[in-house]
Amino acid sequence: MPHSHEPEPADPRARFCDTTVRVRYAETDQMGVVYYGNYYIYFEVGRVELCRQLGFEYKQMEIEDDCYIVVAESSCRYKRAAKFDDLLRIRSRVSEAQRRTIRFAYEIYRDATNELLATGETFHVICDSNGRPKSLPEKYRQYFPVPHRAHARQLTPARDPGGAPSQND
Repeated sequence: MPHSHEPEPADPRARFCDTTVRVRYAETDQMGVVYYGNYYIYFEVGRVELCRQLGFEYKQMEIEDDCYIVVAESSCRYKRAAKFDDLLRIRSRVSEAQRRTIRFAYEIYRDATNELLATGETFHVICDSNGRPKSLPEKYRQYFPVPHRAHARQLTPARDPGGAPSQND
């Protein structure tokens, strides 16, 4: 649930969905710091919960409509380290949508202190189960409204908490 008492925006792209997850020991290194790749798992948790809060289940979208939201690009900016047993608040929203693509934005906070730990984006292509791009089915367009003008942005490569490029750079 959002921590502020702001009115809900009418445009779903402006609406954040908040969900929480507690950092498990297995997600950390020997020093108790969350491994950088796990932030992408937290983004996925946020994205699936966002769909649920918008009014549909992503799992049903796959089963009923042969519609998959495939990650094509991702980025994460690490600001502070999350640690073992921290309760994290994952804020997710739709930041851009087209007929065949959706971009999500994320913010991860340490819930106890409201400290911003990471921000990120994922860019997705709508595909069928064979990996072929397709248009978003009409019944989902209310959740991902297509703006009149899309502003695609270049994503920066993922970086580890120390600022070094990831192995995929």
